[in-house]
This record gives sequence, C-alpha cells and structure tokens, in this order.
Amino acid sequence: MGLKEVPRAIRGALGFLSRLPVGRDERAWEAFRTAPWTLPVAGYLLGGLAAVPVAVGVLAPVPAVTVALAYVLAVVALTGINHFDGVADLGDAAVVHGDAERRREVMGDTALGVGGTLALAVVVTGLALAGAGLAALPVAAAVGLVVAAEVAAKAAMATLVALGSAAHDGFGAAVADETPPRGLVAPLVLAAPAVALTLPSLAAVAALSSGVGVALALLWWARDRLDGVTGDVIGGANELARVAALHAGLVAWRADFAVPVGFGEPVGLAVPVGLGEVVAWTLW
Repeated sequence: MGLKEVPRAIRGALGFLSRLPVGRDERAWEAFRTAPWTLPVAGYLLGGLAAVPVAVGVLAPVPAVTVALAYVLAVVALTGINHFDGVADLGDAAVVHGDAERRREVMGDTALGVGGTLALAVVVTGLALAGAGLAALPVAAAVGLVVAAEVAAKAAMATLVALGSAAHDGFGAAVADETPPRGLVAPLVLAAPAVALTLPSLAAVAALSSGVGVALALLWWARDRLDGVTGDVIGGANELARVAALHAGLVAWRADFAVPVGFGEPVGLAVPVGLGEVVAWTLW
C-alpha cells in the first residue's frame, strides 16, 4: 500500500467501524479491507470519543449508574448496532442443533432467537456494569481503560481477519481471505502502545490480552462449528472483546491498588498500594 492510500484506508476503517460520516465510498472500502492494521488505529480514535462522557461523569461527579448509561449510549451512538447484530447471530448459532451449514443458515435469518437475545443481554449488561466500574476509577485511568478496551476489540477483529479463513462468500471472504497470518504483526504492534494509557499498565495489558484471547476462542469455535470465519464472527468479536477487555482491566486495576481487609488497616480505610507490595508482604 502506498503512502497516499494510508489516509484512505483509515477513513475506510472508520466508515466500517463507526457512524462517523467518513470512509463510505468504494475506494475507502477497498483500501481498508486489505489493511487490518487500520483497525487498532481507528480504535484509538473511537475509544477516545467514547471516553468523553465517562470522563465528564467521573469529574462531575455523577452516580456510577449514570456514568454506565452514558457510556453505553456513547458506544451505540458512535459505533451503531451493526456489530451487535453479529453478537445476536452468534448467540443463535451457538444454541441451534445441526451442522455448520445449518448454523450459518440460522445466522443469516433475520428472526431473533432465544440464544441471540441472551447473547445481546449479556453483552449490553456487561458493558453497562463495566461503565459503573469505570466511574470508581480516577479519570485518567478510566479514560485510558476505555481507549485500551476499544483498541483490544479492534485487535480481536484483526486477529480473526489474519488467522481465519472464510466460511463462505461474503464479508468474511472479502477481508479474511485477503490477509495472510503475517498480517497480524502490524495490528498487534500498533495496539501495543495502548499499554501506556493506564497506570498501572497491568490493567491495559490485561485488557489487550483478554481481547486477543476472545478472538482466539472465537476462531477455534468458528472453525469447529461454522467451517470458518464469517462477518458475524468478526463483528461479534468486537463487542465481546470490548466487554472482556473492560472487565479484565478493572479486575487488574483493583488488584494493583486495593488493600485486602486484614492487612493492618482498620476496615473502611483504603491505602492504595501496588500488587508488588502485596506480594512482597506475603513473602515477608
């Protein structure tokens, strides 16, 4: 790809991943579909935009449940419902009985089944609960984790695009069959700086790792149950990886700063310490 195509590819990624009024033309799409490195790049921008209401809520401050609602609304307003549709289709395919062809047929059906309903409920609830958890963090950590989770979600999509093969003609074939496994190197390298977005960086490491972990699990499932990757798998990975990354980051952040009751401090007093100190005390 020439340097002149780089901005066009990034616009194409934003056009595919969001409701922003850019990258909707054919040339942008063609540049994007063979450039999975644009996915984490777009993740930084989208994550930054989604973090704005979270930062405002933390600074205001407003109740944690309000921050959670604002975050969910921001994600939906910014990215639309296209990838949530992938979650619903994955949920329906996961519970149906039959072979790979039958599962793909269910995924193409516009009717929403019990599996899809449950999958959507879990993802939306997980996103809202993560938003409530973000409200308890310092504003810099909350913003950093939102961005890191968005980058992790895009790294998950890039993992499926690079390592997966298409189950049938469609979006999966348009992107997955165009990218060899070595095409995953650039997206992961570009996602790595997200580690510096939170202090301690353990939270961002947990977020990025869990995002890629979700992608690898979906890749295994899709090969076994669908005979390959589809557009729904790639889109669903974005939503599932975001939720997993947020909660993994929250758990890691709490582990690094929370003092368990019984470490010599009266109940109700919190002394921020690092995980390293806790380990050192344990060894002592």
